[in-house]
Amino acid sequence: MKVIAINGSPRKGWNTAVLLQNALDGATQAGAETKLIHLYELNFKGCISCFSCKLTDGKSYGTCALADDLSPVLKKIKEADALILGSPIYFGNVTGEMRSFLERLLFPYLVYDTTYSSLFPKKLQTAFIYTMNVDDARRIAMGYDYIINQNHSYLQKIFGTSESLLATDTCQFNDYTKYITTAFDAEHKKRRHQEIFPKDCKKSFELGKRLIH
Repeated sequence: MKVIAINGSPRKGWNTAVLLQNALDGATQAGAETKLIHLYELNFKGCISCFSCKLTDGKSYGTCALADDLSPVLKKIKEADALILGSPIYFGNVTGEMRSFLERLLFPYLVYDTTYSSLFPKKLQTAFIYTMNVDDARRIAMGYDYIINQNHSYLQKIFGTSESLLATDTCQFNDYTKYITTAFDAEHKKRRHQEIFPKDCKKSFELGKRLIH
């Protein structure tokens, strides 16, 4: 079993990456071969609307024709048994790199037929881990769930399965005193990171184990 995790955060050692690594640790314990890929290390762009992936009898039908650092990653995903995505929420959505990645990942497999069927050749277990600075009340009030549910629907449509894990009210800084952060209670953030984030890590670990069974 092969499990690939995609980190859509520019920070390789912070909340999103830590949760993804915990998920991979869970998959490893269950016997999987795992790999963590950081999108911000890659040189790539989003869909350029060339429609080569939709061209009847075209050599790139069902495959993204762009050739860049993302191309081998997309190939690895096609060969994997499970895919775990992770992104912080920036201004109400996933990061720009994650959004560009999703365009390149999903669009080539989407068929423009009457049922919008999928060309992906098998069922792929997928999950999306989100981290966000806001608490659950503000998450709902600000409409984050629309984006989360939309991504869930896309992944389920293309790959057959999907689940989401949300880590809210996360800690953004090691030292809040170095920044203008009067909007936040630094002690609350520190305490929550100590008490709640480990529980989120455990949930991620169990998610990783669950995906390969």
